[in-house]
Amino acid sequence: MLNSVWIIPALPALSFVLVLFFGKRLPKRGAEIAITAVAASFIASCWAAVEWIDRVNAAEHGASIGAFFGKSVMFSSEGGAAVAPVVNSVTWWQNGGIDFGVGTYVDGLTVMMMFVVTLISLLVHIYSTGYMHDDRRYTWYYAGLSLFTASMLTLVVSAGTLQMLVGWELVGLCSFMLIGFWWEERENSRAAIKAFLMTRTGDIGLMIGIIVLFFAVGSFDIAKTNAYALNGASHHDILLVASVCLLIGIMGKSGQFPLHTWLPDAMAGPTPVSALIHAATMVVAGVYLGARLYPVFYEGFSIFNGGINMMALVGGITILVGASLAFVQRDIKKVLAYSTISQLGYMILALGVGAWVAAVFHLFTHAIFKALLFLGAGSVSHGGTHHSFDMREMGGLRKKMPITFWTFIIGSLALAGIFPLAGFWSKDEILVNAGSNGFELFLVVGLAGAFLTAAYMTRCVYLTFFGEYRGHHHPHESERSITTPLVILAGLTIVGGLINAAPLGIEKFTEWVEPTTNFPDLVHAEFDAPLAIISVSIALFAIGVMSYFLFRREESSALKGLTQRNRLARTGYTLLERKYYIDYLYENIIVEGIREPIARAMYWVNQNVIDALVNLVGRSAVRVGRFAYENIDQKGIDRAINASAAEFGVAGGELQRIQSGSVQRYALYIFAAVGATSVALFVLSVA
Repeated sequence: MLNSVWIIPALPALSFVLVLFFGKRLPKRGAEIAITAVAASFIASCWAAVEWIDRVNAAEHGASIGAFFGKSVMFSSEGGAAVAPVVNSVTWWQNGGIDFGVGTYVDGLTVMMMFVVTLISLLVHIYSTGYMHDDRRYTWYYAGLSLFTASMLTLVVSAGTLQMLVGWELVGLCSFMLIGFWWEERENSRAAIKAFLMTRTGDIGLMIGIIVLFFAVGSFDIAKTNAYALNGASHHDILLVASVCLLIGIMGKSGQFPLHTWLPDAMAGPTPVSALIHAATMVVAGVYLGARLYPVFYEGFSIFNGGINMMALVGGITILVGASLAFVQRDIKKVLAYSTISQLGYMILALGVGAWVAAVFHLFTHAIFKALLFLGAGSVSHGGTHHSFDMREMGGLRKKMPITFWTFIIGSLALAGIFPLAGFWSKDEILVNAGSNGFELFLVVGLAGAFLTAAYMTRCVYLTFFGEYRGHHHPHESERSITTPLVILAGLTIVGGLINAAPLGIEKFTEWVEPTTNFPDLVHAEFDAPLAIISVSIALFAIGVMSYFLFRREESSALKGLTQRNRLARTGYTLLERKYYIDYLYENIIVEGIREPIARAMYWVNQNVIDALVNLVGRSAVRVGRFAYENIDQKGIDRAINASAAEFGVAGGELQRIQSGSVQRYALYIFAAVGATSVALFVLSVA
C-alpha cells in the first residue's frame, strides 16, 4: 500500500466527478458515493499506517529488510534504525536537464496526516447527512467536500514542492467555494472573498520561497531540498530568505498573526465545513508544510542556537492574540475559530523552538478535539437554536441535549489541557521542550495561553449549556447521524493522547512519525512532572475563577455592567471587540489608502490612454470611411455603374428601332437574314 498511496486522494477526486454529474439522480443525492469513497480512502490510510508501523518495527528489531518495495532501510549506529521514506515518482516534464516529476513521498508524517484527514472527513461526511439534509445544494455540497478532501490528500502525499503547491492552491479554491456556499447572503460572499485574498497574500511568499529553493537546489524534490538544507552552513542566507518567504505562506494559510483576520469570518460556511477546515485541511496545511520542510526552517532561522527566531515569535504572538480575542465573541463558532488560531500558534511555536514531534503531535490531537467542538457547536445550532450560533440565544441546553453537552465538555477540557485528555499530553510536550531548549520566554507565553484558553472555554460552555434557556425554540437532542460522530471523537479525545504518554513509557507516536533521514538531530526533552502540574493548575485556576465570575454575575450587582462603568475594563473590552484594530488597519487604512490613489491613477489611464486610443481609432475609422465613400464609392463604383447603365440605355434605344411591331417587316428581316447566311455559306463552300 505504501507504493500505492496515490489511490487515497484519487478516490475522493473520482467521487467529486461522479457526484457532480450523477449525484442528483441517485436516491441519497450523491452522499452515498462521497461517503463510500472517503471511507475507502480511510481504510487505505489505515492499511498504509499498519504497513509503515511494521516497517519501523522491523527496522528497530534489526531485521535486515534490504530493499522494501525498491527502497532501502538504513541502519544507524546509535540504537535503532533510520527508516527511509517510500518515494515513487515519474518524470512529468523535462527541460534543460531538469526533471519536473510527480509522485508520492511516504513517511510517518505522511501516514499520520492521511489518517487524520480521512478520519475527520469521513465523520464530517456522515454528520452532514443529518445537518445538511434539507439544503437545496446538498449534492453540490458533497461534491465540494470530496474535492476538498482530495486536494488536502494530494498536498500530503506530494513528493515535490511544485506538486505540493498544486494541492495547496486546490485547498484554497475549495475553501473559497465552501466558505461562500450560501453566497446569496452578502456577508457570506464577502467572507469567502476575504479568505481567498488573505491566503493568496501569503501564497505570494510561498511561491517565492519555492522558487528560491528550486534555484538553489536545482530540483523541486522534497528529499533533495531537505538534504540541501541540512548542509546549510555554506548557504545560510539563501535558506533564511526561503524560510521567511515560506513562513509568510504558512501565516496566510494557517491564520497566523497578522494574516489571521480571514479565519473567524470563514465561519460563514456550513458548520461541518468549518470542522473540516479547522481540524484536518485548510489551516493545518501550513503546519504540515512547516513540518515537511523543517530542515529549511531549522537551518534558515538557526533554531538550534536557542535564540528568538521569527517562527517562534509569530507562533507566540498568535497564541496570545487568538486566545484573548476569543473572550469577547458572542458567536460560538467564532470562539472556536479564534481558539484554532491560538492552537495553531502553539504548533508554529513548537516548530520554532525545535519541538518537531510536539508540534505534529499537537496537530494530531487538536484535529480530533477541535472537530469534536465544531461538530458539537453545529449540533447545538441544529437541535437547540434553529441554526443560530449566538450564545445569547442559548443557555440551559445541558438538560435538553445531554450527548452534545458531555461530548462538548470533553472537547473543551482537552482544549484547556486538562489531564488525562489528549490536549494535555501534546500541549505539555510543547511547553517542556520550550523550557528545555532555551526558549524560556515562550514557555511563559505557552502557560499564559493555557490560562486564557481555559478561561474563554469556560465562558463558552457556561453561556451555551448553563443558566436559563434564552432562545425562542424548543431545543432537543440532535439525531444519531449527528451525535454518533460526536461520541466517536469524544472517545478518541479521551484515549488519543496516550499514544505518546512519556511518563507511562509510551512514545509510539514519536517512534512512528519522526523522520530519521534528511532531518535535524533534535533533542527530546524528558517529561517534567512539576511543569505539567503547574500547567494543569493554571488551567484549573482559570476555570475556577471564570466559573465564579460567571455564576456570581447573575447575583452580584458589582459585576454587572463592569465594562461600561470601569474605564480600564471598558478600554480593554473595546480593544478586544475591535480585534486590536487590525481589521480596521487593513480595511480602512491600507485598503482605502491604496484603493483611492490606484483608483485615481486607473481613471487617468482610462481617460487619457484607453479612451484616447479608442477615440483615435474611432476618428480614424470615420476619416477612412468618409474617404472611401467620397472617392471610391461615389467617384469610382457609382460612376462605373452609372456609365454602364447609360451605355445599356443607348444600346436599348438602338434596338428599340427594330421593334416596330410590324409582322411583315419581321418576316422580311428573317428572310433577309436567311438569304445572307445562305449566300455566305455558298461562298465559303466554293472557296
